[in-house]
Amino acid sequence: MKVLIQRVKKASVEVGGKPVAEIGRGLLVFVGVEKDDTPAQAEYLARKTASLRIFEDEREKMNLSVADIRGEALVVSQFTLAGDTSRGNRPGFETAARPEKAKPLYEYFADSLAGYEIPVQTGIFQADMQVSLINDGPVTFMLEK
Repeated sequence: MKVLIQRVKKASVEVGGKPVAEIGRGLLVFVGVEKDDTPAQAEYLARKTASLRIFEDEREKMNLSVADIRGEALVVSQFTLAGDTSRGNRPGFETAARPEKAKPLYEYFADSLAGYEIPVQTGIFQADMQVSLINDGPVTFMLEK
């Protein structure tokens, strides 16, 4: 499982020109599920996402988590994170989980993150989404488990 985290001032998702989700200060979290991923991995990555200290404290040091700042999270499924670009110019998706496995693990990740008292909104799984954000920093991290 791969999770791409971006610290944002705000972020939103639209589908078909209609708003689906919107957050203020917090994290935009893209989740890519691979074939061999498990609920234990999703839980680990949710805990890591919730506790990752990437927000600045009063001394301007990255020392606060999204929970510490009472921020929000927007969780978006991102199939292409499982893309293999090591050969040729067209990504391969052999390692990506099929939708019937990926959707429950994506939802489990979002639910697990919400369990850390972080308000969580989500995009729509398998939808053609337009994601907008104001990246704060920019600050972006890739987590894998």
